[in-house]
Amino acid sequence: MSAPVLYQLPGMIVLALAVALFAAPPLCRSDRPDGGFSASSMVRSDSLERLYRRGRTFAEFLSAVRSRRETWLDNYAGAVLPRELLERARAVAGRWRLLVVAEDWCGDSANTIPYLARLVDSLPFVELRIVGSREGRWLLERHRTPDGRAATPTVVLLDSAGADVGCFVERPAGLREWLTDNRPHLSEGKLQQGREEWRRKDAGQSTLREMVELLEGAAEGRPYCGPTR
Repeated sequence: MSAPVLYQLPGMIVLALAVALFAAPPLCRSDRPDGGFSASSMVRSDSLERLYRRGRTFAEFLSAVRSRRETWLDNYAGAVLPRELLERARAVAGRWRLLVVAEDWCGDSANTIPYLARLVDSLPFVELRIVGSREGRWLLERHRTPDGRAATPTVVLLDSAGADVGCFVERPAGLREWLTDNRPHLSEGKLQQGREEWRRKDAGQSTLREMVELLEGAAEGRPYCGPTR
């Protein structure tokens, strides 16, 4: 809509449009370089600690899932934790928390977070809480994808003092690379089909491995965000 037309609209309509645009949630797989946000639109109004305390446990989140419910349930129930990864994770010293920004309708959330929750179930020194993209919007802005988008899921690793010591953003590196390599020469339908096939074959193993590496890196004083390492 051009500026001259916008100025001719009644004040209440203009206000409603502005509110709707600002309130729009992030797209889980947006191709827009800004992920649906502008860098100047978000002012941090929260802290990691307060945001974490307002989050839900995975069980609480799962009980409220409505969109993609079968995917969430199946991935959580069917998650397999390789012994080698589990031993590495249990060898990590310290106490840690995972602050997750996710939405049940987001395919990337449904295909990563259940595996992380299953891992956390086996690690008494790691806790997990989930908030929605509206509450955690400033956190999405802080940890963007390699191509500059704010996206769900975003997982931030907090140490015992509540400091941000690493992150996992949107999807495993292997899937991200596959999409980047194939997007130029596959139709959207073929691209989506290939993505789902990649997920089925991987069965969450890449997500689990990256999270264990994130924990190990933080414990050794090498914090990083997986997608941009």
